Amino acid sequence: MLKTAFLALLSHWRRRPLQLAMLLLGLSLATALWSGVQAINAEARASYARAAAMLGQNQLTEIVSRDGSPIPLTTYIKLRRAGWTVSPVLEGEMRVGTLRLRIVGIDPLTLPAAAQPVDLRGDGSISRFLLPPGQLAVSEATAQALQGQALPPLIVVKDLPFATGFIDIARAQALLNIKDTVSRMIVSPDHPVTQDQLAKFAPDLRLKLPDGEGDLARLTDSFHLNLTAFGLLSFVVGLFIVYAAVRLAFEQRRATFRTLRSLGLSAQALMGLLFLELVVFALIAGIAGVGLGYLVASALLPDVALTLRGLYGADVPGVLAFRPQWWATGIAIAVFGTLASAAHSLWQVWRMPLLAPAQPRAWAMASERAWLFQALASAMLFCATIALMAFGKGLVAGFAMLGALLLASALALPVVLVPLLRLAERAARGPIQQWFFADTRQQLPSLSLALMALLLALSANIGVGTMVSSFRLTFVGWLDQRLAAELYVTARNDQEAEHLQTWLAPRVRAILPLWTVQGDVDGRPATIHGVVDDATYRDHWPMISAMPDVWDKMARGEGVIINEQMMRRDGLTPGAPLTLPGGWKTRILGVYSDYGNPTGDVMVPQADLVRHFTDLSRLRFGLRVAPSEVPALREALVTDFGLPAENVLDQASIKTRSLAIFEKTFAVTASLNVLTLGVAGIAMFASLLTLSGMRLPQIAPLWAMGLTRSALTGLELLRTMVLATFTLVAALPVGLGLAWVLLAVVNVEAFGWRLPMHVFPWQWLSLAGFAVLAAFVAALIPLASIARLKPTDLLKVFANER
Repeated sequence: MLKTAFLALLSHWRRRPLQLAMLLLGLSLATALWSGVQAINAEARASYARAAAMLGQNQLTEIVSRDGSPIPLTTYIKLRRAGWTVSPVLEGEMRVGTLRLRIVGIDPLTLPAAAQPVDLRGDGSISRFLLPPGQLAVSEATAQALQGQALPPLIVVKDLPFATGFIDIARAQALLNIKDTVSRMIVSPDHPVTQDQLAKFAPDLRLKLPDGEGDLARLTDSFHLNLTAFGLLSFVVGLFIVYAAVRLAFEQRRATFRTLRSLGLSAQALMGLLFLELVVFALIAGIAGVGLGYLVASALLPDVALTLRGLYGADVPGVLAFRPQWWATGIAIAVFGTLASAAHSLWQVWRMPLLAPAQPRAWAMASERAWLFQALASAMLFCATIALMAFGKGLVAGFAMLGALLLASALALPVVLVPLLRLAERAARGPIQQWFFADTRQQLPSLSLALMALLLALSANIGVGTMVSSFRLTFVGWLDQRLAAELYVTARNDQEAEHLQTWLAPRVRAILPLWTVQGDVDGRPATIHGVVDDATYRDHWPMISAMPDVWDKMARGEGVIINEQMMRRDGLTPGAPLTLPGGWKTRILGVYSDYGNPTGDVMVPQADLVRHFTDLSRLRFGLRVAPSEVPALREALVTDFGLPAENVLDQASIKTRSLAIFEKTFAVTASLNVLTLGVAGIAMFASLLTLSGMRLPQIAPLWAMGLTRSALTGLELLRTMVLATFTLVAALPVGLGLAWVLLAVVNVEAFGWRLPMHVFPWQWLSLAGFAVLAAFVAALIPLASIARLKPTDLLKVFANER
């Protein structure tokens, strides 16, 4: 009997193939968007793991200075003579054309095997690496960027980070012009040491334990959490299609359930067969969805790779590798999502008395009784949102606040619609208007899931669109302030830099050295910039908080200014003390906005920078010159002075490049927004299509009383447009609330800066037009089936007991 019963249940889908297609399509799309995002994240994290494994940072202990300053070479010699098996590492940056190349000098003879970035065994490879001119090991992408540059011979090594080169430490000293110091030392696993042992030899040094995750992985956590959040939102919206399809299928099969139970099939057996049916569909759709997710991820990964490389320097390959874990995860979440979507319907089947499913209004009445519980759930989620806003800390709390806000708003939508439709029904004039609003309220349980999906998609589009547009507006204005110099030039070496300053002096209004050094400030990496006392900084540098006469005080060497990220991260304020690398103690004079930078920045007087740091990069300069003289000066720098053309950049080209990185940063987010809205449109189409086959008992009496089929079709279209418009109106405040949370909470926790919020009504109008168009297209096919009804089909309603 079980086989016969199972075939009877499956016959429903054979009679309604389009409904089955909607169920499988909804689940496939939900799985595709989720698994696609997870595939991108898995590929990126695999790259971070490879980067963390470089020099054994995820396995081996290191010796570093307490204040982040270089370690004297004599200290390394002292430890080696004492029998310590440590290996020196020298790090620094050099400008090569337009690329800032990170040079890592190593000693392959003492470096532990677990830390070797290059296989130098056999064939005399180690000799070519050690002896002049040496070899520079880089990734393939870095090698392409360095073509034609005056560097040691390049060797391409798989899985190295972008813009990073490994070379023998002696060659690194020459390239970086650094002598008698090392950046850190790697401890051999065969010679474990303790902090007490190290303190006896070098009390100014400390042990740095292995970093299993890697700094890069932590730095990009916010980016990947953002992708995961949008993937989860798309998955939830897709599940609404599954929920609606399963729920309506269960309602349509209530007579089948009654018959099977009357023939002796137990409730447990019926539940088991329905469970099996859902699992089979979930596996089919899950496999298809993961395959589709692979295509989505392959299309989006190049933009993600460019974003991660531009913002964080992460070298993520643009080609997707097969990783069984996210394939298995995608199929598993498809099964879980299907069962979660069907849980409520299964519970109703389990709890309803034997003959209850035969009642025509049983399912709708059960849905109406659920409004109260839905309202309570929505209220609780709104309270959770407020609580997280008041007491939540961290990035996870910010995304939890977003989830609670969106879910609470979605649950509240049908709850609010019910009383509004009742008020409209009472205020209606004439029987047709009264029927219209009463019938709309009658159909609300079947359409609520599609409307909730549309609300989520529209809210996400409004919120993310507002965030991105606010960011862009602020970012463009900030670039106009920060990129005040008309030209930016880069010398090829220190001697050329000195000659360049002399050559430029009579030709420009001001020369602004852009000299920097890397170091640890309060135990975290930071970039320290030197600035001269010039009106350019006073007039154009955006300050958030500052002491009076901040620029005059800094020119007198009374303190420094820091960026917003450092202020928020460490709770610093103007007037607070600050210790810079080398034990340099100073105080904070002000805080400036620094959008797009994930790390800390400090600006110090140029003279103090030169006095405290010898390993400076002194090659870059900003030039203030009349705008009309920029083309001639740029031509003279290339033809007369002899600088390469790529070493002379004007303000417009830098701004264009910065905006290109900005656009790539949000390309994936925009794509996911479009996909989410498309899934919501499919959800509405699925609900309307399935519902159109159940509308005969409601529209046949009106046809019999004189309404034409075209009039009935118009009323049905009007119903869809009214509900879509109301959903759009409801999505507006939800979307703006979402944007505020993204800008004021999530962005601050993720990146360390807060953006002002701007509103863009024209953007809302375009989205409104797209939403109404999506609802109209979704309603076309279902309405066409009603318009094509024959009089005999309408008359059959009165010939059958309902």
